[in-house]
Amino acid sequence: MLYLFGLVVATGFAVSFSAIFGGLAQARAITAALEGIARQPEAAGPIRVNMIIGLAFIESLTIYALVVAFMLFTKLPDTAAIVKLLGLGH
Repeated sequence: MLYLFGLVVATGFAVSFSAIFGGLAQARAITAALEGIARQPEAAGPIRVNMIIGLAFIESLTIYALVVAFMLFTKLPDTAAIVKLLGLGH
């Protein structure tokens, strides 16, 4: 029973946490890149390229969390099995 609870919690929070913290990390990266471009406009090209590569890495971590959540979701039993396990069925 505790295994099912852990599986449901892990499935539910995997994508939400990665989306929240991935968004915060992307906002911080973009802010830092824009501040760098504002201070040194001649370095805009390399800063932009490095920012896009960094954003791609951050986004890939969020996508990996989504894949892991889908993998965990497939391990959940169907509703009938859960009802039988809880003893709620007749």
